[in-house]
Amino acid sequence: MTKTRIAIASALAAALVLPVAAQAQGNTEKCYGISKAGKNDCQTATSSCAGTSKKDAQGDAWLSVPKGACEKIVGGKLTAAKG
Repeated sequence: MTKTRIAIASALAAALVLPVAAQAQGNTEKCYGISKAGKNDCQTATSSCAGTSKKDAQGDAWLSVPKGACEKIVGGKLTAAKG
């Protein structure tokens, strides 16, 4: 591998591990209305599985983000949108 590929692989590994570590410590919150279609973390009002949201920024679909980050994201809400 080249040095660039190793650096990219290391960065990706760190990016994948950090959210898990933060979630394990309870330092995360549900942020509604920010996920892309099919990229939500868990169930919505109309589906029971992660990755099943039907549209971008679906109001009842959420992503787990570090505490305090949701309110800084455009469109992010701490509660699900109704209907």
